[in-house]
Amino acid sequence: MSTLISLLITVLVIGLVLYLVRMLPLDGQIKNVVQIIVIVIGIISLLRYLAVF
Repeated sequence: MSTLISLLITVLVIGLVLYLVRMLPLDGQIKNVVQIIVIVIGIISLLRYLAVF
């Protein structure tokens, strides 16, 4: 049950960070790079919760 809660919290945090990145007054290309970095970090953290790493 705690794994499920951790996964849910991680997904919510990733969504919140992506929303906040979209709100930043940055150039479109820089914004895309930051979004990709956030998604990669999110996937890695999800895989850690699933005990893949």
